[in-house]
Amino acid sequence: MTTDNVPHLVVTAAIVERDGTFLVTRRPRGVHLEGLWEFPGGKCEPGESHPDCLRREIHEELGIPIAVNAEIFTVSHAYDDRVVELHFFACDIGDEPQALIGQEIRWVPGDALLDLDFPPADAALIELLRRSGGRG
Repeated sequence: MTTDNVPHLVVTAAIVERDGTFLVTRRPRGVHLEGLWEFPGGKCEPGESHPDCLRREIHEELGIPIAVNAEIFTVSHAYDDRVVELHFFACDIGDEPQALIGQEIRWVPGDALLDLDFPPADAALIELLRRSGGRG
């Protein structure tokens, strides 16, 4: 499959771990991959750094500040209608996330991540988290 004629998106996502569980959200209706679970984050704006993107997206979607730490995994994935370059960062939060866009929020143990439906681009990261017992 050629990916020359489809949009290429840069996306960041937060890996937030608390007491052996990971923060995940369910993609709302009307968006690409609706209904699937994901690590929270979103698309970078032109000229926006990855950490700035992640701080903005988490504030917009979950209403909390976030400390962006080391990048732990990067993957590119070609869907039929777009190519996504996904950057996962270890992050810390101090407040409890709120569902500002109506999404479902869960704290999920690492060994239960496979029980949820995630986008194909997340598969290698989930395996890494399960193997390492944490943040990669």
